[in-house]
Amino acid sequence: MSIDSTWLRCPNCFRDLDPIDARTLGCTEGHRFDVAKNGAVTLLPPRAPRTIGDSREMLEARHDLLASGIYRPIAAAIIDASRSRVAASVAVRVADLGCGTGYYAAQLAEELPNAAFLLADRSATAVRMAMRGVPASTGVILDLWRPLPVRDATADVAVNVFAPRNAAEFARILRPDGALIVVVPTGDHLRELRTTGGMLDIPRDKDAHVTGRLLPAGFELERSERVEYVADVDVAQRAALVDMGPSAHHAHADRHGTDLAAVTVSVDVLLFRLGATVLPQSA
Repeated sequence: MSIDSTWLRCPNCFRDLDPIDARTLGCTEGHRFDVAKNGAVTLLPPRAPRTIGDSREMLEARHDLLASGIYRPIAAAIIDASRSRVAASVAVRVADLGCGTGYYAAQLAEELPNAAFLLADRSATAVRMAMRGVPASTGVILDLWRPLPVRDATADVAVNVFAPRNAAEFARILRPDGALIVVVPTGDHLRELRTTGGMLDIPRDKDAHVTGRLLPAGFELERSERVEYVADVDVAQRAALVDMGPSAHHAHADRHGTDLAAVTVSVDVLLFRLGATVLPQSA
């Protein structure tokens, strides 16, 4: 079993999960969870909503678009934020909460070769795709809105890119002085597509809203970086930009219509920490 159970707790009783046999995790209360052939485990709470996360079509669109490098500057900003908190040689534990296809986790894994990764998403397809990019990772299908099946104070760094945020749970699973890197779109993100009715609107000052929701959980905003640039796209990439996110459920515009030469990419990369002490750096 490649899964690292030291990350995990039971979604039913919150007791630690440990290997029972080669394909089973269990707790002392007798709850058992099968590990899939790909090494991932589903840890959903009782009576979890019958949602499946992003569809295969959305994830494939996202994978293709990210592979083109269009969001590489965002990944670079995430890596830069991590560098301000931990050195590359430190053996940290990184939780990607809402990992999607694993694009950003894979970039971080190259920067932090000694890190252990937890890749978590509601979509089993997403977790499977993400684990291919970070082969030694632990993959978990979970619900970010509910109490997480992750042990207290077990992550040094948490990453949340264009995903739901559960402030209290994020604070619980981070170690004291741990770092949380959050990426949120600004009101100008993909504005060319929004003016055509192809995508949902983004509220202004979303970074301030996110910060306001995280502060009561004990997070302090340490730094904020605006990543904004114009990217050339073709018709297929324009369609992928719509199909890869929540707007795929709502968009009504013709995604394959008039050519679009460029779109504005605009996000805020926010670095939060718990407490005032920076994580240890290597000598």
